[in-house]
Amino acid sequence: MEDLFQNIASHVALALEAISIVVIAIGGVEAIYRVFWPLLHRQMTQGVRRTAWLSLARWLVLGLEFMLAADIVRTVIEPSWQELGQLGATAVIRTFLNFFLERDLEAAERSPGDA
Repeated sequence: MEDLFQNIASHVALALEAISIVVIAIGGVEAIYRVFWPLLHRQMTQGVRRTAWLSLARWLVLGLEFMLAADIVRTVIEPSWQELGQLGATAVIRTFLNFFLERDLEAAERSPGDA
């Protein structure tokens, strides 16, 4: 029974990692489109760059959440102290990244003319 649970958890973690990759890839493609389309049509402005950055930041925040969830699922079954330490370090790094991205997003949304 434990082997079945470990197998399911492994598949769930893999699915969450795949989702995070897809989410970040979508954000990257969208940001590239938002920057290069106006650039090709000579309509590049600071607002266009800002919109692309805000869009990418939102996708990155979502992707980071999925990655952290995958790490938690991978570590939840029979974790070793080394795995727990690595999860803790990864969680702290991703939490800081997420915090600063969220803070920047909120600041950018409060002051739409700046960036």
